[in-house]
Amino acid sequence: MLALRIYLVSGLIIHKIVWEVLKLRSNRPVLEGRMPLPFKLVFVKTTKILILLGIAAQTFLPDIFPIFSQPIAIRFLGAGIYTIGLLVAIVGRIQLGDNWADIERAQVHSHQAVVLNGMYAYIRHPIYVGDLLLLVGLELSLNSWLVLGVLLLAPVVIWRAAREERMLAAKLPEYQIYCAQTKRFIPFVF
Repeated sequence: MLALRIYLVSGLIIHKIVWEVLKLRSNRPVLEGRMPLPFKLVFVKTTKILILLGIAAQTFLPDIFPIFSQPIAIRFLGAGIYTIGLLVAIVGRIQLGDNWADIERAQVHSHQAVVLNGMYAYIRHPIYVGDLLLLVGLELSLNSWLVLGVLLLAPVVIWRAAREERMLAAKLPEYQIYCAQTKRFIPFVF
């Protein structure tokens, strides 16, 4: 069980490192005299960090709101889902490259283009899908009813993805064609 918990935390750390390294390697110019972040943005970023720290801490606590008394099967199932989610999110982020924009800032960069290769040939939001799978898998691995919290998060992700798509379609005319050719979250389905 300790090995599983170390694996889960390691995956979260790798996920964060990939994001930060790719952010640093970005070809976007650094804004001089950066404007202070609006309160809403600071609040969202702080909330995300606190949730991440809470999830990381949860991996080393006894089962919280356990689903089963003998959870071996659900832990293995969860670890599999977690691994798939982690890989999808990281590969999606790598394939997006410099076309990635910080979710909280909701912006389209001047150099941004529609990514049509890799997972993006099949779904428009592999990072969102990967992150949701990662969270579901993590909570199942931890044998926790907190997995239901991901269900509460899903509508927020769907709303965010739709908002992002409207913004991209307004700035990148080829994005509308791309939307007509791909599904939002599940290849060939939705």
